[in-house]
Amino acid sequence: MAYRHSAARIDRDQEQRERILDCALLLVAEGGFAALTMQSLAERVGIATGSLYRHFRGKGELAAQVFARASQREVDAMTATLALPGSAPERLAKALEQFAARAWQSRRLAFALIAEPVDPEVDERRLAFREAYAAQLGQVIEQGVKAGAFHAPFVSVSAACLVGAISEALVGPLSPQARAAREAGEPALQLADVSAALISFCLRALSANTERAEELQP
Repeated sequence: MAYRHSAARIDRDQEQRERILDCALLLVAEGGFAALTMQSLAERVGIATGSLYRHFRGKGELAAQVFARASQREVDAMTATLALPGSAPERLAKALEQFAARAWQSRRLAFALIAEPVDPEVDERRLAFREAYAAQLGQVIEQGVKAGAFHAPFVSVSAACLVGAISEALVGPLSPQARAAREAGEPALQLADVSAALISFCLRALSANTERAEELQP
């Protein structure tokens, strides 16, 4: 007769797995994926290091799960903003503004998600979520094209270009070098400047009315 875990045991295991992922995400937010080690995580959770392997095969799988959890929150936030009332340019501008603001609120985590060197398992997830962002942006671009607000002969390519623009615009200000410069009191880009430049670039790239693009800047 095969042994079956009780429902209570399964619930406890699931609760512990969720706690592990929550603690792992906090470690990444504090110091990037480089700070996420099995030993440091076990200490944060308050369990033996070997107990982590009951839930994850290794750091690669764990880091990939953490990346997916954090990234899905950002995809969901963007999806909700793009679904708000308004024209396609207005909704795109608001989504870009919100994305930058959320990145600014947790800069180390945002940099880790966007550009930090990671394990192959995480890199695979990063590519998958880039496609998820592009899919959401593609929908609003297509809506803008139909309304005559955007010009994008190849919507999927335009959406991918926006994803790249977003990443490149934020990676510099979020980088460890930029953080060190700020801590040293050196002049640094502010959120409002980065957000305004990003929105202007993306709207102009889609050939939205340039005067209207300026009005939509935060």
